[in-house]
Amino acid sequence: MPARLRRLADRQHLLVAIFAASLILTSPWVTMLKRIPASAGFLDYAHVVLGFLCLGLAVTYLVTSLRVGGWRLYFPWAAADFGPLARDIGGLFRGRLPSAEGGGLFATIQGILMVLFLAAAATGAGWFFSQGSHASMAWRDWHIGIAWTFALALAVHLVTVSLHLLDFLGD
Repeated sequence: MPARLRRLADRQHLLVAIFAASLILTSPWVTMLKRIPASAGFLDYAHVVLGFLCLGLAVTYLVTSLRVGGWRLYFPWAAADFGPLARDIGGLFRGRLPSAEGGGLFATIQGILMVLFLAAAATGAGWFFSQGSHASMAWRDWHIGIAWTFALALAVHLVTVSLHLLDFLGD
């Protein structure tokens, strides 16, 4: 990836981390069901605004990450390249940490995380635009389910990054 594109992706990654953490950590205090309530507070409106910012960020970050062959790194299976992923999974059973490079397990987890981030933002927008209708509760349920899945995948990503850093420091 060219240096300019790498710097852009790094900035986007930082924003994704900050925005996602903010939304996940404050979500227990968001009180929206079928629509934004008349008694909505700061966290409710902040969640909606930050969610829409995340929708734009998710699209642009995904596009930036997939440029210049990045799609082969994060979605190697899309190019029918299962070798690095199979090698990393096989290595786990032999007690070896997967590599952080080469389109293996860690990169695939990052790719899935990017898609889940976009899906969480998109379903949140779907809920917002359908609020007050019968479909709004379905959008809300999808949003919550995908957001929980994103949070779980984010936890897995944090573990993989930590393992990579420990491996790096051990060398």
